[in-house]
Amino acid sequence: MKEITVKDAIELCHGTLICGKQDTILDNYCRDTREIKPGDVFIGIKGENHNGSLFYEEALENGASVCLLQDVEISKNVVDKYADRAIILVEDTIKALQELAIYKRNMYDIPVIAITGSVGKTSTKDIVASVMSKKYNVLKTEGNYNSQLGVALTILRLRDHNAMVIEMGMSKLGEIHRLSEIARPTVAIITNVGTAHIEFLGSRENILRAKLEILDGLQNKGKVIINNDNDLLHEWYQKFNNKYNIYTYGMENESDIMPQDIVMSEDGSTYNVNINQKSYPIKVGVGGNHFILNSLCAITAGCVFDIPMEDIKEGIAHFELTKRRMQIEEYDNDITVINDCYNANYDSMQAAIHYLGMLKKKKNVAVLGDMLELGDYSEKLHRKVGEEVAKNNIDILITAGKEAKYIAEEAYKNGMNNEKIYTYDTKQEAEEKLQEIIKKGNLTVLLKASNSMKFQEIFEHLFKK
Repeated sequence: MKEITVKDAIELCHGTLICGKQDTILDNYCRDTREIKPGDVFIGIKGENHNGSLFYEEALENGASVCLLQDVEISKNVVDKYADRAIILVEDTIKALQELAIYKRNMYDIPVIAITGSVGKTSTKDIVASVMSKKYNVLKTEGNYNSQLGVALTILRLRDHNAMVIEMGMSKLGEIHRLSEIARPTVAIITNVGTAHIEFLGSRENILRAKLEILDGLQNKGKVIINNDNDLLHEWYQKFNNKYNIYTYGMENESDIMPQDIVMSEDGSTYNVNINQKSYPIKVGVGGNHFILNSLCAITAGCVFDIPMEDIKEGIAHFELTKRRMQIEEYDNDITVINDCYNANYDSMQAAIHYLGMLKKKKNVAVLGDMLELGDYSEKLHRKVGEEVAKNNIDILITAGKEAKYIAEEAYKNGMNNEKIYTYDTKQEAEEKLQEIIKKGNLTVLLKASNSMKFQEIFEHLFKK
């Protein structure tokens, strides 16, 4: 394992050593004092409402060997008590972590796949990492750790890995530029350009600009993989296919990797794909067109790294989704729950509703909440979701939230029976109605909303095993 010491941290982060030894090794970074284990590095993150650095004594009591802190005063009593621990003061702990991550990344000459997009980043990361793991010891982003802090923490987990799959998120211009500088990808993947964060960026064209920042840190001779079915990415590809080494996948527009003979079912999809004039059968264990696209992306990545097709097939067939992203569970009384409540925008709502509408064996129930960060586009996009609900023959619709009422209004306008639509202001009211409905059984229930709507609580209250 390539190591970072306290001395390295002081030099890289322009820090001040309050106490401790300079040869102490920094390993296993943690920002939550409740999760600190002996020997960990505690990172005090300063947010809008509180400064995590203020809890450094609790971290030390729990065994932290190093504390990286900002905007705190360290008493002499603490220095005397924990003289064997290293306490480093820096101007900004997030920027300090990023500098450490750059240093760590530069220690490794390995493939690094960076993934961004308006929707599907996490599920694409999961399936690509599963394919890559057939050839490499892969470090991948945990959960949704795709922020300015999360990417740095992921890179700092590098040990004996020989490949990385990194997810990159953003809410404004410049953020992915910085993440790409830190991660220095050898392959960049853009899954799509939709409407997520349009409140802050103003247009899909600006969202495209933000996503393309992933190319800013791309290494020489690096490769780019794009979803060629996305309208803006397709236009970009047509303009710049001679400037970058671009590989395409898609189901509609002519692409390098395309499916044939698609068969979709409740349990997933199968299709054939032609590679080097040979046809291979592919099985995807999660339903919906969007997971076919995810698998095509994984095939493309596998081919870029010369992974045998039999291994690619196995990686796709056995990948595991991050929780709360199309997490499908079976329960008593013949109830299936699709827990997709980590986040929501129009594109992911459309995909989830389309998948729910495919399932015909049981009555299907869509429990939908507000999509946030849409600004002036909010009513329009919620109404478009309502159109999708009506179009996909959803049996029962329950909405929760001030914006989600537009989903219900538009579903009714587009022909859904008003007696099958239930509109509420709060999550609690929606949960009570769902509890009443599931008593009858024989249902498939979709839970989908932006994370701050806390639909996960509905799942935990009504369905958690």
